[in-house]
Amino acid sequence: MAKCAICNKGAHFGIRVSHSHRRNNHMWKSNIKSVRVKVNGGTKKMNVCTACLRSGKVERA
Repeated sequence: MAKCAICNKGAHFGIRVSHSHRRNNHMWKSNIKSVRVKVNGGTKKMNVCTACLRSGKVERA
């Protein structure tokens, strides 16, 4: 599973509980995109979450 190269955010695991209290294992995947990013004057392809893209922590190439 991919992780964000900036904030290290990845998948979250837990138990989904229904209204009748039936419990299922569940995985919540973070919204991670493969993006070309400016790094040290050059471009590099990185996995970045959309929260980091929106907040401006990463500059797109």
